[in-house]
Amino acid sequence: MSLKKQIEEAKDFILSKTSSKPEIGIILGSGLGSLADELENSTTIPYPQIPNFAKSQAEGHANELVIGELSGKTVIAMKGRFHYYEGFSPLEVTFPVHVMKALGITKLIVTNACGAVNTEFSPGDLMLITDHINLTANNPFIGTNDDTMGPRFIDVSEVYSKRLRKIATEIGESLEISLRQGVYAWWTGPAYETPAEVRMIRVLGADAVGMSTVPEALVARYYGIETLGISCLTNMATGILDQPLNHEEVIEVAARAKTSFISLIKNILAEV
Repeated sequence: MSLKKQIEEAKDFILSKTSSKPEIGIILGSGLGSLADELENSTTIPYPQIPNFAKSQAEGHANELVIGELSGKTVIAMKGRFHYYEGFSPLEVTFPVHVMKALGITKLIVTNACGAVNTEFSPGDLMLITDHINLTANNPFIGTNDDTMGPRFIDVSEVYSKRLRKIATEIGESLEISLRQGVYAWWTGPAYETPAEVRMIRVLGADAVGMSTVPEALVARYYGIETLGISCLTNMATGILDQPLNHEEVIEVAARAKTSFISLIKNILAEV
């Protein structure tokens, strides 16, 4: 079955469950799914019910699509995402973004929980993504391209919208939320980086490293969807502090940052 047909199947199923027409998509990373609970007049659809959707096994991912109202906008939120390290193909990882586009979104907020590489950053900080480095040697567009859907070759000079970052920065200042800005490196996972790899990533120019976000942001760029990337820095990357890493810490720190995170997103939605 063609990609276009798979997208249509998923879109038609979702529209059979709701009459809402989403304008903004949100992808919620590890420990950040509670934002979806803020949506009003919402419809929740478990991923396994949606044709051609995958199901994440990662802790902190609820596997639910929530459509509803937030800050005066109609939003479609992924309460959990799919990861390359789980064995999903880049197409499976990014399939929900294709479906969101088919449903009519024009803007995407993509979030994650990740490790800080920049030693001036601290766990619990929120970072606006200015750019990314793809360290996986993979790409969601490898293979045949349907020219009726988007271009074969994609300009990626501005994957993450400067306009949306400016709005987010101004809102952060008004809420007294300190927002970092930096480059995000996409690592395959599921193993965390070694200390030597973290040093390499820092030399390459990244400020944070994580296991998601980049493929979804690339597909959004493919469609011309204006994208804002926000990282919750849950830990210092391996080797910066003399302590081991674990996923429980990621979930715990993300939960502590959720109040600032939710307030920031709700105010951004009101302005965009």
